[in-house]
Amino acid sequence: MDYLKTVVPSQLMAERGANLVVINPGSANVRIGFASQDVPFNIPHCIARHITQRKDDTPTLSVRDKVMLNCHATPSQNAERERAYDIIASLLKIPFLDEEMPSANQALPPKMGRVDALSSQQNKDDSKFTWTDVMDRKRPVDKDADVDPLQRSTPDDTEPNSEENMYKEIIFGEDALKIPPSESYCLSHPIRRGHFNISQDYSLHQVLEDLRTIWNWILTEKLHINPRDRHLYSAILVLGETFDNREIKEMLSIVLCDLGFSTAVIHQEALAAAFGNGLSTSCVVNIGAQVTQVVCVEDGVALPHTALALPYGGDDISRCLLWVQRRHHTWPNFQTDPVNKPIDMLMLNKLKESYSQIRSGSFDAVSVVHSYEHERSVGHQKAKLSALNVPPMGLLYPRVLVPEEYPPPPRSWFQDYDDMLEDTWQTSDSLYSSGNGGFGMWDNYPMFPTRLKKFDNIGLVEAIVGGTASTAGLAPVLEQRVLNTIPSNQPIEKAEVLQSRSYPLFVPWKGGVILGVLDIGRDAWIHREDWAKNGVHIGSGRKYRDSYFLQAQAMREAA
Repeated sequence: MDYLKTVVPSQLMAERGANLVVINPGSANVRIGFASQDVPFNIPHCIARHITQRKDDTPTLSVRDKVMLNCHATPSQNAERERAYDIIASLLKIPFLDEEMPSANQALPPKMGRVDALSSQQNKDDSKFTWTDVMDRKRPVDKDADVDPLQRSTPDDTEPNSEENMYKEIIFGEDALKIPPSESYCLSHPIRRGHFNISQDYSLHQVLEDLRTIWNWILTEKLHINPRDRHLYSAILVLGETFDNREIKEMLSIVLCDLGFSTAVIHQEALAAAFGNGLSTSCVVNIGAQVTQVVCVEDGVALPHTALALPYGGDDISRCLLWVQRRHHTWPNFQTDPVNKPIDMLMLNKLKESYSQIRSGSFDAVSVVHSYEHERSVGHQKAKLSALNVPPMGLLYPRVLVPEEYPPPPRSWFQDYDDMLEDTWQTSDSLYSSGNGGFGMWDNYPMFPTRLKKFDNIGLVEAIVGGTASTAGLAPVLEQRVLNTIPSNQPIEKAEVLQSRSYPLFVPWKGGVILGVLDIGRDAWIHREDWAKNGVHIGSGRKYRDSYFLQAQAMREAA
């Protein structure tokens, strides 16, 4: 303890963080890095495998998620979305859907904000991507290297040193998202909406194999940790609150048994995010790509009864951006399909990050929209994007977002007799979502041990009292709206959205670094030998429960 009082924080990080690897897996991206690093590697959480086609088949990119996603809304859903749009339009004082928008060549009204993507300050074209080269060009071994030159093959034969083109068997990360649609690959996302992406077409075994392969590739190629040396390292898993107890157990097995780490510990994202911002008490709102999690932390302990899961995130805002432009007839005549063409989703995410923000008054922008309809060629067109402040308002009015539907996972998924939880949290059936949200198929099964309350159509204001987010303009809106919802008899005069002390995307990862380096939960660490031998029982004989149990235990010991 005396050493901890005198040591410089950077020195402590360097000493204890060199052999600590922090893994923060999400639905869209996985963040992995040494605890001694300032920021982790942030890599799309996906993998593409080459498929051998039959001669009579046409090569094509296969996306597993397109058999699960149903983005073709019914007329009633479209009508409901348009009503939500009109509510947002009245609040932001912008034209309704049935009102005429100014043309691209018309001067903008004085009260209309404008961001010109072609101005001198924003001339960088971030939404243009190039197709991934799927060929693995290797030189075959010269079998005649030790043979007399006169006895080698004749010039008419194939040159032994000629370059041989072969398909890459596996492609990872962003390169996997930019594979041309005409290539024979199967793109998979092992995690979707905060859960394992299990379906009739994506088995649990394949999901786990893909997770292991992706993480092993990052550890080897990015962190340069040889598999033979993994026993010298420990892993910190920073997991979202949506993961089921069995999913947590499977990821622990991957880290300890498959990847070969010596020890591992679990920390939950909400607690890690609070520590990452130097707070012990806060309401943490984690807006991810596909799910938003709300958890309150008090005195260093996450409160399970406050946990909420909202089935929408940044990807939904991006798809809403496309829907808004099409309804306003401002999107070019491109076959933009973010479900079946992942590269289109990359483009939409870039446009959203560059231009969407919450502000009052009409807010348009002139940008270059790219088309990825044809293989090896990328077209583009200058376009005026309208009502750019509507999509992020979907965080407050989620009915404007495009719904998704998922089929239920195989029933065998629920037959997990080696349960990690002794006291599984249960919520009332009336709180379950009813089919349109990303969690509908999970909650309709009574065998599923629900830990979080899940809601489809409530916004952030109804879900939180306080919070944080990186969406431009969201903080003041939340502060005012949350304050307005607090009863007048409560002695609360101010609601403040705290700004992140570091890049918001990496706050949970950084908090996991702090928790691991401080070593306050040594008794909660799980050793590979104990896990392989005893399963859910750790070396001390106590039954391993879940991350909430570990955090409460660690905080008590620290106190």
